Amino acid sequence: MSIKIFIILCYVALSQAGIQFPLQYPVKSSYIDYYAYPKYKFNYGVNDPFTGDNKSQYEERDGDTVKGSYSIAEPDGTFRTVTYIANDKHGFIANVEKTGHALHPHEKMIHSGTYYETGSLGHH
Repeated sequence: MSIKIFIILCYVALSQAGIQFPLQYPVKSSYIDYYAYPKYKFNYGVNDPFTGDNKSQYEERDGDTVKGSYSIAEPDGTFRTVTYIANDKHGFIANVEKTGHALHPHEKMIHSGTYYETGSLGHH
């Protein structure tokens, strides 16, 4: 019983000191707007002659419209470029262009100790 009286007296003393219950924690003043207007631009590119990796990309967004393009060197020697736009009115629209001539060079393969030579599979 004496512990209950002690707790009540502590509560009264703290109330007289200006401390209110329940204790309130300070609210952070920084506000994050999760619905900010979406706008960005970026681009990058890789051209590595050692590995043959050759590609690039560009994209920008302004509100509900996203547009951009990317290009990549294909293994057959052609170069593919895709230009796109997406919005809430027309959806996603892409234009794909392939430039260059597809080539598949002669190769020599070894299978069970026997050499096989493959011919050109290029498109003419």
